[in-house]
Amino acid sequence: MPTTPRWAERHYQPRRVIVDAQERILDDIFQVDRAIVRYEQWDGTLSSPQVRLVFERGDSVGVLPYDKARRQVVLIRQFRYPVHVRDPQQAWLWETIAGAQEAGAFAPEPPEAVARREALEEAGYALGALIHVATIYPSPGGTSERMYLYIAPISSTMRESTGGGVDPGEDIAIASWDLDDALAAMRRGEIVDGKTVLLLQHLALHWSDLPET
Repeated sequence: MPTTPRWAERHYQPRRVIVDAQERILDDIFQVDRAIVRYEQWDGTLSSPQVRLVFERGDSVGVLPYDKARRQVVLIRQFRYPVHVRDPQQAWLWETIAGAQEAGAFAPEPPEAVARREALEEAGYALGALIHVATIYPSPGGTSERMYLYIAPISSTMRESTGGGVDPGEDIAIASWDLDDALAAMRRGEIVDGKTVLLLQHLALHWSDLPET
């Protein structure tokens, strides 16, 4: 009787990774590392040496505030040069609030703290409860970035400033969208940011069960 190949076994998990060499080839605002690696294949053998580049920018957080009473969400819009390179017509993206996880003296900044800080800086909202939706790798073939995604119930009384960002070079517009309008814009290809699409779809699926502030 033929045996089941290891790759077809649901719970089989390759584990061995050997890093033969590693060097940093770019050290700027972001970093790029070049490595030569061998890894366990699905048949149990090691691969031949493979060259891999890793775009290292640390982890990040995205949060989508929603107003249950008004059936609205808060989105921000800003210029994204990499998008301009690909499609100049979409260079100013509608997105969720987001920011990078900063390194502390002893440990990285907690993701919830990043969400609260960025919501206040970018949109002027002091968030209360945070609801974790997912932790994802947005582009695992090229970057080690891990993103923590949240939604957060809000009301108009929770807005403490005009927002707009605090870092030099930030130029952020803030708008409240009817949820149905945001979903329609997503279907038309006008909202194309990955984390924003994921969180809008989550709201659409779970709206009736979501808490208010």
